[in-house]
Amino acid sequence: MTKKVLVTGGTGYLALHIIAQLLQKGYDVRTTMRSLAKQAQIKTAMHNAGLTDLTRLSFIEADLMNDANWKEAMHDRDYVLSVAAPVFFGKITDEEQAIRPAVEGTLRILKFAQQENIKRVVMTANFGGVGFSRKATSKRPTTENDWTDENEPGLSIYEKSKLIAERKAWEFVQQPEVTFEFATVNPVAMLGPALDAHVSGSFEILTNLLKGSMKLIPDIPLNLVDVRAVADLHIRAMTMPAAAGQRFIASADGQISMPEMAAILKAARPEMARKVPTHTLPNWILKVAAPFNQQARSGLLMATMNRNVSNQKAKALLGWHPITNNAQIVLESADTLAHYNLLP
Repeated sequence: MTKKVLVTGGTGYLALHIIAQLLQKGYDVRTTMRSLAKQAQIKTAMHNAGLTDLTRLSFIEADLMNDANWKEAMHDRDYVLSVAAPVFFGKITDEEQAIRPAVEGTLRILKFAQQENIKRVVMTANFGGVGFSRKATSKRPTTENDWTDENEPGLSIYEKSKLIAERKAWEFVQQPEVTFEFATVNPVAMLGPALDAHVSGSFEILTNLLKGSMKLIPDIPLNLVDVRAVADLHIRAMTMPAAAGQRFIASADGQISMPEMAAILKAARPEMARKVPTHTLPNWILKVAAPFNQQARSGLLMATMNRNVSNQKAKALLGWHPITNNAQIVLESADTLAHYNLLP
């Protein structure tokens, strides 16, 4: 019997890859969107992924911020992949404006999953919920057992909203009356090829480098992951018995610094990298500026957190492996920006 999956937020960067992989594996896929006018966008992305038969793909209009259509969206589904997050227009400076919708949207998904007897829900969480309070001085790797302190200095409102939403989700599913299984996937900075011109927020790292927005390159180490590997991990977490009740960090092996990314771009994509800065910003400048500037506080947090991040749990329990290394991720992401004309 064909298994049936609901993927929330079907127009998103990650969701499109998940939908494509599910269809390639023979699943029946229903996806939500805030407006059915975007069906054509998803169909075009599926064609870009090489899929011509979309008879097992259906659409339903649903918004994380209200109950309408969620019961119908989950009717007859076996699994739910909760990928969508509330959309914010403009710059959010009020924590409540970000945290309340993130929590309410997450709990809405879980409430209807329980009502509709879903077997398992996999939630797209965030590495911001795991490792932002672990410092570089630590001698052990960051693992899924770690949690970020919601009051960590420099933690962005977005990361805080995702952290609190994940905590509330785990509290919900630990109630004795909840019958469905639950898992989370916590990606680090998610990059790689796109199926349309919609990319993740992590691409700002690259666009700021390539546009020359920064005069100096912050000496910040990063963990990256290919979006296709994140999609694969969601499907493994959905189907494999060992995933129930677990969190999984999605990260490529090792780490890469922003100056290293710049060097890779200059060497392999010199025409694109003409505006990339050549000099590094010392971290002591971030330390001096942090008490007075939120951007410097965030930069200092990124520069001093532990980047020895373990992806062993997903490998050991689910047989998952990163599909590309950090250098490949950087170059394929730059090519994506060029392909969709996302650079000036």
